[in-house]
Amino acid sequence: MKIFQIIVIFILAFVILAGAFNHLYAPETYKEFIPEFFPETLAHILSAIAEAAIGIALLVPKYRKWGGLGFFLLMIAFLPIHIWDLTKDAPAIGSKVAAIIRIAVQFLFMAAGWWIYKTYRTKS
Repeated sequence: MKIFQIIVIFILAFVILAGAFNHLYAPETYKEFIPEFFPETLAHILSAIAEAAIGIALLVPKYRKWGGLGFFLLMIAFLPIHIWDLTKDAPAIGSKVAAIIRIAVQFLFMAAGWWIYKTYRTKS
């Protein structure tokens, strides 16, 4: 169980750190996910900072519970964006089916973040 948990943590850390990097390196990837009323550059900067902080926290055992909680909360914050994307005639990435899959993955990510938080909360 411990090995599986560490593998999951490192995969999630990699995914979120890659997202942070991508917000700065290839912001056009996320352009369609940002609501028109929100300043695009600010969205990229805030997302990159939050994602980088969470990714680093996941990698450092002392802060892992906070990384798990942050991951959980960030996935909750991003959920409405994915639901909104599903309501569009043409979702940002792929088809309606792809948008539905992204929402399902979002729930898996939320569960994983909460699982990490609960596991490491008791170790602190």
